[in-house]
Order: sequence, then C-alpha cells, then structure tokens
Amino acid sequence: MVDLSNAYWRKSTRSGGNGGECVEVADNLPGIVAVRDSKDPHGPALTFSPTAWTRFVTSTRA
Repeated sequence: MVDLSNAYWRKSTRSGGNGGECVEVADNLPGIVAVRDSKDPHGPALTFSPTAWTRFVTSTRA
C-alpha cells in the first residue's frame, strides 16, 4: 500500500463546476501521482508512475 498521508491534493482544472464530477490529483510525492474522487476523500486512490500519468494527460488533451 502506498502512503498518501503527505499528499497535497488539488482539484483538476478539468473537473466539473457543479461539485459532482471532481477529480483531485496529488503530484507532490516522489515517484507517484495519485488520483482520487473529491466526493470520497477517504476512499481509494489510483496511483500512477509520473511517466504513465504524463502519457494519460497528453492523450486526453489530444
């Protein structure tokens, strides 16, 4: 299990403005990028390598 206790979560700029479709990203941890649903901050988070996260973000912007 990955320790996310020092994660600095920020709301994605692509999240919806109505509060229902919010994704938070923590990219301040060494070697991982974590993603979670802001409506469930104590729930599960997905983790990616920085390379995989960059590929994902790049492909969704295209």
